Amino acid sequence: MRLRALLPLVCLLVPGVIAAQEAPATVARTTVAVRSLHRYLAVEEVVEVDAGADVEAPRVPAGLPKALSEEEITRLLDGITGDEPVARRDRAMLEVLYGTGLRIAELVGLGLGDVDLDGALLRAFGKGRRERIVPIGRMARHALEAWYDPGGRPALAPARWARRGDAEAVFLNQRGGRLTRQGAWLVVKGRATAVGLGDRVWPHVLRHSCATHMLDHGADIRAVQELLGHASISTTQVYTKVSQERLFDAYRAAHPRARGR
Repeated sequence: MRLRALLPLVCLLVPGVIAAQEAPATVARTTVAVRSLHRYLAVEEVVEVDAGADVEAPRVPAGLPKALSEEEITRLLDGITGDEPVARRDRAMLEVLYGTGLRIAELVGLGLGDVDLDGALLRAFGKGRRERIVPIGRMARHALEAWYDPGGRPALAPARWARRGDAEAVFLNQRGGRLTRQGAWLVVKGRATAVGLGDRVWPHVLRHSCATHMLDHGADIRAVQELLGHASISTTQVYTKVSQERLFDAYRAAHPRARGR
């Protein structure tokens, strides 16, 4: 019983201790978990009062997506050299991620029937299995064509497919199976690390960069919304803030009277 009496006190102290050293999002998640525990203890009559009922989780400030510059994107893509099957695959993956703004799950979920190289289009299935048609840019198309050539995907295809569906996968791992999300994440991270961008790049950064660079070059926000498969325009509007911040930074750095004498 003494442990039961101390448990609520310990639980209430945990968010405060974490708040002193963790990010707001971590504090918010911890607070919600502790509050749920108090509710459970009260329902099970382990404690008499739900001490966490009036505890509110801190507001998490909305962060801006972290996009790479166009020069960094070029450095990342040009860093994939060689003509072996894995190099062709990795080049196609990164070109498609940046060129179309696909999510990593959408990328690894692509089937051969979802890609139309002649029409320069692909079919992606987003959150909630929502289907959308996405254009393929010239560089991504060339990279996919090289991947489909005999020295690319066919070289990784096994004599006998281990699982149903692997034969239709666009991107394969080195064992001849469908590339997983974790495997694709490691590919992107490894290629970024090789060019000195490992601490700034993960698959979603390429999606952020795609949207930001399109808006930088005058794309209509509704077109970007359709491309990325956002259900709400408010999600896409976050990228306009990124573009504005980049504009303001460039102004402050370049204009002779932006910083005073």
